[in-house]
Amino acid sequence: MSRQPSLTAACLAAALASAALACQGAHAQQTVLTVYTALEPETIKFYRAAFEKAHPDIETRWERESTGVITSRLLAEAANPKADVVVGLAASTLALLAQDGMLMAYEPKGFSQLNPAYADSARPPAWVGNDVYGATICFNTAEAAKLNLPKPSSWKDLANPVYKGKIVMPHPGSSGTGYLDVSAWVQMWGEKEAWKFMDALHENVAYYTHSGSKPCKLAGTGEVPIGISFDFRAGLEIRSGKPVAAVFPSEGLGWDIEANGIMKKAKNPDAARKLVDWMASKEANAIHGNFFTIVAYPGQAKKMEGIPDNYESLLMKKNDFNWAAKNRDRLIKEWNKRYGAKAEAKS
Repeated sequence: MSRQPSLTAACLAAALASAALACQGAHAQQTVLTVYTALEPETIKFYRAAFEKAHPDIETRWERESTGVITSRLLAEAANPKADVVVGLAASTLALLAQDGMLMAYEPKGFSQLNPAYADSARPPAWVGNDVYGATICFNTAEAAKLNLPKPSSWKDLANPVYKGKIVMPHPGSSGTGYLDVSAWVQMWGEKEAWKFMDALHENVAYYTHSGSKPCKLAGTGEVPIGISFDFRAGLEIRSGKPVAAVFPSEGLGWDIEANGIMKKAKNPDAARKLVDWMASKEANAIHGNFFTIVAYPGQAKKMEGIPDNYESLLMKKNDFNWAAKNRDRLIKEWNKRYGAKAEAKS
């Protein structure tokens, strides 16, 4: 004679089934937020883990590319954006998107705690910054000694024929770092003098990369003695023990802001606002401060090896993001016509 399941076993089975249904229900209610980002790959995991811990009802899907690629994708998708929110993209690009009416004006919670100099001047702002990154020359001291190369101290030093074939620079059409260099030279010197300098620099450039980090990585490994890059990557190379010195040219440093904005046509605007709120928090700014000398939330930055204490004073004084946005296509077209033949092949 077969036995009926005991009451205890039946209860246990019912409890397990109920828990499974509850888990399925929780999963079904989870919002999937699409995030376009140009953040360095090493940093994304920290933001994702901390945000999802604070908001377990939101799953973030991060699509990472260089600034130029993300910009092109956003413009191509303008009528039907796939991204809900953009995180860590150059402010000069977000200014372009704002000019095209693609961003939702939104002031995140805690905005009053941030330095307003690193956000859109409109209120409510179309974009809000996380941190500042500035142009840096990565100089491999060991390779330079072998080749008897002098250490540069200015941008115009890089036009010296002694550096012929010894410099790698990011492509301004692909890399936000590359564009901040071109924009800075034009804003500092005027177009005639800036193109004259870039003509001379081009003679010494081995090739142009599609990544702002890559020139410094190449300098770190000794593949080239000089890479035009930015402070974040220089700091990482120095911390990893590479024979790299960070050079901050005397004329002033081009700079930009890693910033966030919500797409006006976002499919998940509430979740997007929560991510932008969190990116403005003290917790998120503490993460920014692990990698950058200047962050939007005062007091959260840490001392970076190889980066001087007066770093902020080295940044170029006049940096017009709206001008950079309006002139981006024109400057990149002219740059491509003059120098594009030396661009590395895209993978």
